[in-house]
Amino acid sequence: MAKKGQSAELDRKKLMADPIMMTTIVLLVTFLTLFILYPLAILLIDSLYGTNGFSLDTFQRIFGMWTFRRAIANTLKVGLVVGLLSTLIGLLFAYVEVYVRMRRGVGALFKLVSMLPVVSPPFVLSLSMIMLFGRSGLITRFLLGIYDNDVYGYWGIVVVQTLTFFPVCYMMLKGLLKNIDPSLEEASRDMGASRMKVFTSVTLPLLLPGLGNAFLVTFIESIADFANPMIIGGSYDTLATTIYLQITGAMDKEGAAAMAVVLLCITLAMFVFQKYYLERKTAATLTGKASRGRMLIEDRSVTIPLTVLCALMALFVIMMYICVPIGALFPTWGYKFTPLTFKWFQQVFTRYRGLQAFRDSFVLSLIAAPITALLSMIISYLVVKRKFKAKGFIEAVSILAMAVPGTVLGVGYIRGFANGLFHTGLLSGLYGTGLILVIVFVVRSLPTGTRSGISALRQIDKNIEESAYDMGANSLKVFTSVTLPLIKDSFLSGLVTAFVRSITAISAIILLVTPSYLLITVQINEFAEKGSFSIACAFATILILITYGAVLLMNLFIRFFGTSKQQKEEN
Repeated sequence: MAKKGQSAELDRKKLMADPIMMTTIVLLVTFLTLFILYPLAILLIDSLYGTNGFSLDTFQRIFGMWTFRRAIANTLKVGLVVGLLSTLIGLLFAYVEVYVRMRRGVGALFKLVSMLPVVSPPFVLSLSMIMLFGRSGLITRFLLGIYDNDVYGYWGIVVVQTLTFFPVCYMMLKGLLKNIDPSLEEASRDMGASRMKVFTSVTLPLLLPGLGNAFLVTFIESIADFANPMIIGGSYDTLATTIYLQITGAMDKEGAAAMAVVLLCITLAMFVFQKYYLERKTAATLTGKASRGRMLIEDRSVTIPLTVLCALMALFVIMMYICVPIGALFPTWGYKFTPLTFKWFQQVFTRYRGLQAFRDSFVLSLIAAPITALLSMIISYLVVKRKFKAKGFIEAVSILAMAVPGTVLGVGYIRGFANGLFHTGLLSGLYGTGLILVIVFVVRSLPTGTRSGISALRQIDKNIEESAYDMGANSLKVFTSVTLPLIKDSFLSGLVTAFVRSITAISAIILLVTPSYLLITVQINEFAEKGSFSIACAFATILILITYGAVLLMNLFIRFFGTSKQQKEEN
């Protein structure tokens, strides 16, 4: 104990003697407090304090609204069903990829399905669902002759969100299944157990914490989703859409703030349970790597049904995404399907200020991406490699943004900065500018980069950095010349992720965009709400091409410059 105390005291003295490190910590704490904690705190203050001081009147008022109580029930119902379906479908895809011998083409379909939601806006499938299965849908009206099909509402949201979010579960569960030692399952098989018995008695119990983790992640994503319920929800209100309409339609900022606090409490409770309980259980049950390669299932009675089922589902999802560019090539969707035309792509730039929208989105995302990547690596470095009192605060708050729905953050920024800090006018100049949009992009992408950086830094021996300190290098020199080159793959990966998340974001910024800035996702949402699906598809198609092109270029850069020649040869 004495030795640990002396070590901590020595670390503290080293930190106090390093002005660069101290300045970095102070600036980080200030940034996280100002742009993550403060907007959330101001929501709570607005909800609890009125002209007569502390009061629960606002909460009593919103809970007295039947529409709000219905929105809560609707949100939880959608979240539970989407979480369950996404987890089950993700498990099916992950199991088939890890345990079943597939043909190469099916594996390519799986990769495509896992990548498409990443490079496209979160509400693209809502457009496809309406165009294929709506009252004027290509499949329902023109192929099946069904004229009264109503795709809007509960089932529309559930299907679209499930197809959007199940690839997240698939990627999570695939990694967990690969880490299960095959000798455990093969021992059961040697004792005469059937494949189903092995799955239910060995594989599934080991995977249960991971399944719970995947379910909660999807549940949080579902209840926080704004764009899909807005486009395809119809009269089926969720909390995110109710908050948006409360602040834009009813002009009830205090009521919207109280509703945002309710939604935040739900997501925070789920996030804390997922982060600090299920993730630890998953790490405890699945540790290390498999002792040897897994013998893949080759029994045709198993491989053919599972492969066909997954391939058909993957092709359906891909068809939904392909529908977007096709939808932009018809004169009037639902009424006239010939001849093909490029007029909507032309009107994007000639009539609807598309050039400004793409320029603003691209520039703001390009500014936010390197800031997010660098900030994530700095936070990761401080959390893993340094010992100081504010370390827990920095780690917790930087990852907290993951649990904050975009709509809640948007309302918090309006209430927090429209009239300045605590309504004093200080920093009120931020509101309505491009800078506040960049800050929102950074805050929304920070948790992903931070978690990636922490994982990478934990694999680096601290003696490497200590040697640089012993040779007289300061903290800035050590970070830029030793640490950052060792984690440059994570840095570049965080750069790509931050850019993609920023350029496809909508829920956090739709309330903050002013006429001075046009963002692509906001334009797509606006045209989709008006029923102008062809022009919305044209915007979405160009956005997907830009995003996919950027990802390809950045991945090529990572491939050639992110990894050393020696590491490539070893791989």
